[in-house]
Amino acid sequence: MTPATQAVQRPADARLLRIDARGRLDHHARHTLPALLAPGDLLVANDAATLPASLHGVHGRTGRPIEVRLAGRPTLAVDAVKEFAAVVFGEGDHRTRTEDRPPPPPLQPDDLLLFGCGTDVLRARVKTLLGHARLVQIRFDGTPEAIWRGLARHGKPVQYAHLAEPIALWDSWTRIAAQPVAFEPPSAGFLLDWAMLDALRARGIGFATLTHAAGLSSTGDAALDARLPLPEPYHLPAATVAAIERTRRDGGRVVALGTTVTRALEHAASTGPLRAGEGLADNRLGPGSVLRVVDALVSGTHEPGTSHHRLLSAFAGAATLDRLDTALALGGYRGHEYGDSVLLWRAAGAGAEGHPTGDGAGAACRTHSTPGVIRLQTKPGADADAAVLKPRQPTVPTIA
Repeated sequence: MTPATQAVQRPADARLLRIDARGRLDHHARHTLPALLAPGDLLVANDAATLPASLHGVHGRTGRPIEVRLAGRPTLAVDAVKEFAAVVFGEGDHRTRTEDRPPPPPLQPDDLLLFGCGTDVLRARVKTLLGHARLVQIRFDGTPEAIWRGLARHGKPVQYAHLAEPIALWDSWTRIAAQPVAFEPPSAGFLLDWAMLDALRARGIGFATLTHAAGLSSTGDAALDARLPLPEPYHLPAATVAAIERTRRDGGRVVALGTTVTRALEHAASTGPLRAGEGLADNRLGPGSVLRVVDALVSGTHEPGTSHHRLLSAFAGAATLDRLDTALALGGYRGHEYGDSVLLWRAAGAGAEGHPTGDGAGAACRTHSTPGVIRLQTKPGADADAAVLKPRQPTVPTIA
């Protein structure tokens, strides 16, 4: 797949590949997503805003440059910002592929990390190594208010080499971004705009949110990448649980907008009935996982071998995913966070007992009550000029 190289959340030619419950594939303009869902369905999105989680600074003991990418914490609490799990790189920045970044200086407990200069410095110390030379627990100095100021002043959004130009923080926020807790954007939500939300409402499709601290998608190190995703905190509102229960009662389907939403909902239902409140998603979905809540997933396009792609295998078997990957490559779909999308329905017969597993056929014959739409927050967006969708020229992938 060719990566999307510009930070445009809703390009006019964005595409969506649908895979139904029987494994059949078809191609759509992404803005037509509401028409691919049925009245009475519920779309659940992640409303987390993205932190400026990339900090460039100096390793105090050696004076060498480093980049620290915040990667995890056990709670979403606003004042719980003293400690983070973090991945540390040596000198360089996002223009070098993570796979090619040099390691940091050898890190030891109590090493001082400095971000900024002069009197305006954000300080942290290595608390402990977390089973890898580049994965550490760090502890910031200062009050929570001072730490937030330091992150805002010295941090930038995590970025990768396929995006040549530096991105602004708001380039990583969805239209519904609220509490800044994500380490990378919940980028499946980039497809949302006010026109789509209006179209969902007009079609009788419910909309609800949860907050999940989306983690890093790559570290550049195979051993570290194998540990992804790290445990990620989330908050599931009671209103969203009620909307899901109402949707189920009325025969609708629950559609997760993103892998983070899937992970949070399935974790919240992993020990019994779906429960509202705080949680720490330490589940790893993949082949053989039983999906208790989610009927379909809207996601970005993910490379085989990544943790995001592995999660897709909870919805479909290996043969279907192979066909999906081939269709994305041959169809010229764009990858990574600003790329195109897929709509993947859970394979027929793979759902938990009592869940509908259809792909929408005959849905127009049903009638449903519609869950209420929660209040949303406005923020800067990144829309392309409106244009009629033109099919992208199919390409044949080069095999190295």
